Amino acid sequence: MELVFGAQNAVTLALGVATFALGLFAFIDALRHDKAAFAVEGKQSKTFWTIALGVSLAVLFVSIQSVLNMFALIAVVAVGVYLADVRPAITPHRAYRRRKGGASGQGPYGSW
Repeated sequence: MELVFGAQNAVTLALGVATFALGLFAFIDALRHDKAAFAVEGKQSKTFWTIALGVSLAVLFVSIQSVLNMFALIAVVAVGVYLADVRPAITPHRAYRRRKGGASGQGPYGSW
């Protein structure tokens, strides 16, 4: 029976670490994008998403051992909404800004 409990604890810990890593990725991604991209796409502001994802990251860190509680699930939903809806909409603006401001003589795989 202890083997089963040990396996359940390992799976729960793995889920907790995975959701924390996903939240960290979303938070860093939100920080890297320009605030104008959020406005152009009609999404909530960058400030809203960085605060929401920061709070979600804190909740996921605190509940890394018990990822199946209500607060952790709400945090995962917030991270999922950002990654599924907001990030795909604002990512093309980042690529356009990078191409537009790039140095001359740069090809898609580096300098010519």
